[in-house]
Amino acid sequence: MGALLVIFVFAVVILTFYLYSCYVKVIKSGNAVREAKSSIDVQFRKRYDLLPNILTIAAKFMTHEKEIFTKITELRTQALQAPAGSQEAFVCNQKLDGLLGQLKVSMENYPTLKSDATMTQAMKTYNEVEEHIAAARRFYNSAVTQLRNYVMIFPTSLFKDLVKEEMQSTYYEIEESGQRGAINASDYLK
Repeated sequence: MGALLVIFVFAVVILTFYLYSCYVKVIKSGNAVREAKSSIDVQFRKRYDLLPNILTIAAKFMTHEKEIFTKITELRTQALQAPAGSQEAFVCNQKLDGLLGQLKVSMENYPTLKSDATMTQAMKTYNEVEEHIAAARRFYNSAVTQLRNYVMIFPTSLFKDLVKEEMQSTYYEIEESGQRGAINASDYLK
């Protein structure tokens, strides 16, 4: 009877450690989602801070694209006012992506602007920020996937209520309005 009790206690201890490790996985995954969402917000902030400089430099050369400048400025303001990590902020940033693509295409028509050292440096910095945003989006989507995988599989699913808010997170995707396809420059040259 004593050996049976030792085996039972040993089994309970092993099960407790196993469930604790499952709990830790879920908590770490929830924290990774929050960290990834925050990372996207940091990169968006860099973009917001850089945009006025790029627009100021480009405005010297490009009077025809004033409408694009106005829209970018409006979207930047909306995105800054939206709660960090919210769906509204994601939508504003998706629209900004499209307009910034239009701005890049428009700038191709201005050789003086392309050769201006200040503008060249600003665009290099902007491209780096965009690459960081893309990386942050990939990290975020990966963190959301990992969390969802953990809470969909037993026994870690026992702890899904601990990360309810993070489970509500949506993937960061490109909207279907043409951002997936190549940009046709002739559409913007009219």
